Amino acid sequence: MSESKVLIIVGDASETLDTMYPFYRLQEDNFVPVVAGPEKKLYQMVMHEVKPGWTITKEWEGYTIQADAAFDEINPEEYLGIFFSGGRAPEYIRDNPDLIRITQWFFDHNKPIASVCHGVEIPARADRVRGRRMATVPKCQFDLEVCGGIFVDEPCVVDENLVSGRTFHDNGHYLGHWIKMLIDEREKIV
Repeated sequence: MSESKVLIIVGDASETLDTMYPFYRLQEDNFVPVVAGPEKKLYQMVMHEVKPGWTITKEWEGYTIQADAAFDEINPEEYLGIFFSGGRAPEYIRDNPDLIRITQWFFDHNKPIASVCHGVEIPARADRVRGRRMATVPKCQFDLEVCGGIFVDEPCVVDENLVSGRTFHDNGHYLGHWIKMLIDEREKIV
């Protein structure tokens, strides 16, 4: 592995802050973020927030992000870790057989994994959350628990190689733990 590449999983309606914060944070520690989606194309991200007085999430159009690779092009052995962004995208991309293959590989090989918000829907669909403790947005608690996971309502949950946060409000709490795991993983190969 010549580069320290890390996958960021996206689709249309990935949450902007969920995605962009780790994208740039990876670069700060000399990792190469590789954005992957169902196709190699430009994806429209969104901004999500539950406004005061609202009981549902309000959504605004966010920035766009270019996927560097499509899921069917990904050889997970070329990457140090994986990040599952939130927003509505996970619900729509989680059934992709190549994404399931990629997700299972990272879990099965004990590589550094991070998930935020609705990102949990991907490892849940890939049958890799059984017995695992994870944070997620409370409305995804059911998705996690019905697949055998354990919901924890905290800004940072570390369960072995898996780090998770509830929403982008937790970025400063959980992401540093994942970056540390990636640094340790990189040191194993140099």
